[in-house]
Amino acid sequence: MARTVAQRRVYGKRKNNAPRAVFDQNSPSRETSKAIDATVEAIQSKLAGVTINDRSLAPSREVEVQEHAEDHKPKEQDDKGAESQSTGGPSSHVSEPQNTFVSADTSTEQSSKESSDEIQNHQTIEVRVPGQSSQRSNGRASKEIPPITKERTVKKKPDGRRSSGFVHDPHLNTYVAPILKEALSPIASQSIQRFGAWASKSAKMFHVEKLAEGSYGEVYKLHLREESARPMVSKSKLAKLRMYGDGVFKVVPLNAPRGPGSKKFTSVEEIVSEARMLKYLDPIPGFARFREIHVVQGRFPEPFQEAWDYYKETKDDCMNPNPASKKSYPDTQLWAIVEMDDAGCELEKFSWSSIFQIYDIFWGVAMALARAEEYAMFEHRDLHLGNVCIRSTRSNGSMEPPSALDIVRNFSPSGFGTSSIETTIIDYSLSRANLLLADLPDESEGVVEIASSDLDKKQIFDAVGEDEDEALLRDTYRYMRATLYTGEPSQTQKCRDIPGIWAEYAPRTNLVWLLFLLKNLLKNRKPEPVEHSSTMQPARQALAVCSPNRKTTIRTLDSDKSTKTQVQANTEPLAKEHQSKGMQNKIAKLKQTLEDRMQAVLELLDLEKGHEDMCCAADLVAYAMDSQWLVEQDFF
Repeated sequence: MARTVAQRRVYGKRKNNAPRAVFDQNSPSRETSKAIDATVEAIQSKLAGVTINDRSLAPSREVEVQEHAEDHKPKEQDDKGAESQSTGGPSSHVSEPQNTFVSADTSTEQSSKESSDEIQNHQTIEVRVPGQSSQRSNGRASKEIPPITKERTVKKKPDGRRSSGFVHDPHLNTYVAPILKEALSPIASQSIQRFGAWASKSAKMFHVEKLAEGSYGEVYKLHLREESARPMVSKSKLAKLRMYGDGVFKVVPLNAPRGPGSKKFTSVEEIVSEARMLKYLDPIPGFARFREIHVVQGRFPEPFQEAWDYYKETKDDCMNPNPASKKSYPDTQLWAIVEMDDAGCELEKFSWSSIFQIYDIFWGVAMALARAEEYAMFEHRDLHLGNVCIRSTRSNGSMEPPSALDIVRNFSPSGFGTSSIETTIIDYSLSRANLLLADLPDESEGVVEIASSDLDKKQIFDAVGEDEDEALLRDTYRYMRATLYTGEPSQTQKCRDIPGIWAEYAPRTNLVWLLFLLKNLLKNRKPEPVEHSSTMQPARQALAVCSPNRKTTIRTLDSDKSTKTQVQANTEPLAKEHQSKGMQNKIAKLKQTLEDRMQAVLELLDLEKGHEDMCCAADLVAYAMDSQWLVEQDFF
């Protein structure tokens, strides 16, 4: 089902574009490929009038090719050639050789100077201009070759001579073609890559760390190696490599095209839907930045396997099967690798304590959802604490609660932004959105495709939590389903599945997840550290130098001035202490104000007694702005 909608604007400020794979010199963006195509067209136009004698040969055998061609000349031309040589015809009838060896990858080599390990199907062919004769290597003039009008055919090389970086299986490449279409670089979009060959491109510059895992797969990060352990590069490239290293790689096992593993992992359609949403939601502040997507085949390369083993040894939440196990993954396992910017620490692994942190996290997520609703009719549908990432905007990266000085320096009319924590929403594998099909012809502009996933097939609505937090999460899934099916989140009685219903737009599900988020933020916060009032006072001044003659009294002609100075000296510490207490009182009052606002939001989002006109995250943000809980500069 598709319908036409107008392109909507994006509210809020966005950072620079996400860095691309700068360590891979063979991955220019698709914009660069336009110049490559132009070069190819120019070469083709120049070769339009030439005759190509198709043979896959090495350059060293050029002489043998010419001799072979002469042996097949028509007898009539052989006679004419002999007659010409015997009569000593003019030298102008014999031209210089016009032999050119063209590689199938010539245009790519000229545009991006690709390294030899990425050249595929390198075929050498001999090109001759018809109507002209050439000279043989021994100095004797060869006879003229007539134009050849046969259709060109390229002899395929055996698989053993092809590039080892790609998987030359047409059936597998057709199977994952929808994923390859979403890639941005020519290499990533060309074919399935061998996992080991793909990983080897960055092995000399980066080492791998496993960050997290889930039912979808696992997340890894590349860290730039120390200077002594990496090759020497220019300063400009080093800066790009450092920027690129601030990214994560989501590794997802794919279903096999057929057989026992065809329904075990993630389908191609699900990955395509998530990739499209990543690309489409990329401009929205508060959403993950998309970099690239790859499809690879094979077992985990050594750097990734070592990272997995270390995570298993040091973490207590490693539940996924070992990638080295052949019982879990076959040697031919397909993987989708999604590159994204590093959004920071998962909220479920962070210990928050300050109301300023809670305020920034909640409203940061709420405003991001409001933007996405306006931009793409978006529902996340799986917004647990593991799908909210946080990071600090401080120069030192600290995420400690704000001190009194931080609160004064980062004072905001609404109180938002005081903690210097920014949020990012990740993982759209269960999400729903309207995606504008911008790559269609002009007459189809405005047509959107609904990206969604049938959650009734996920078996997530019948589970029961083992503890209070897990029970709240499982109940939230049922509240979300009831919201879509009945419009009343509290009516969680299981009803019969309706095919296609998860493609419908029910933005109130975003409010259901915001309520879940706020309950967790208020319930599971740690005790806030006590800050002494002395932190608001300036550093104590050093004592003055003592007079060597302690019995000597200093007489002052102006006794009034002396008295005034003494009074000021006695009252100044009292004034500073009074000022510090006044500031502490203001901060305490602001904290209580933020607490009251969050309690009011709980009442607004209550599933049974909440505000009846609250239908989506955008409604909640608008209410907050009307109530001065947020100001325009926070959202716009």
